[in-house]
Amino acid sequence: MKELTLSQILEEAFERARDLDAPLGARLESFAESVRMASPAFAEAVDRLVLRLNLNGSGAAAPAVGDPMPPFLLPDDQGRLVALEALLAKGPVALSFHRGHWCPYCRINTSALAQAQCDVEPIGGQIVAITPDLQHFTTALKSDAAARPFPILTDVDNGYALSLNLAIFVGQEMQKFMKNAGWDIAPYQGNDAWILPIPATFVVGRDSVIKARFVDPDYRKRMAIDIIVDALRAC
Repeated sequence: MKELTLSQILEEAFERARDLDAPLGARLESFAESVRMASPAFAEAVDRLVLRLNLNGSGAAAPAVGDPMPPFLLPDDQGRLVALEALLAKGPVALSFHRGHWCPYCRINTSALAQAQCDVEPIGGQIVAITPDLQHFTTALKSDAAARPFPILTDVDNGYALSLNLAIFVGQEMQKFMKNAGWDIAPYQGNDAWILPIPATFVVGRDSVIKARFVDPDYRKRMAIDIIVDALRAC
């Protein structure tokens, strides 16, 4: 039998983690452990990246609870421009920054957010994902996660993330490991800058003020779904 490539091993691990009957955090931890088992060197490189980002205070200067959320006008997966102001006119919004369709952690997170729609819609809340991916990849991300109820917006060249102090350079070591895992981000973003957003979630009230915030340079972690729902309910 032909030996599986690292990319194939991780894709199978992603599917197992995504389909776990468990909270989002447990699903993400399951996939992270699979990466560590399949390629300890890759996992150690991620640990070094996270350490470097934390030492540099990456994400610390992003908007905080109590701050107004800076406005945006970004295209959705259908090419329509979406403004934060228009979204807030309908109700509070959870803005979730994703690295891209290529990222298994983001696909697990998007799937969990889609599943949370049944709790979010009755309380008048909205979920909006933001990623630097080009439009056809945001369409694929939405389709894969059955995320039809909420828009996925393209942050072209990470412009909005840069304005929020959320953009980071991946670094040459991580580029090598990511490509080996089948995660070459250049085709997804349409450039070879290797800049990614720090995964972050901001729950924004109708008054444009941030009510809850999650920013962590460790992309293996995301804001818990129940915290998002509770924050939207409290708006």
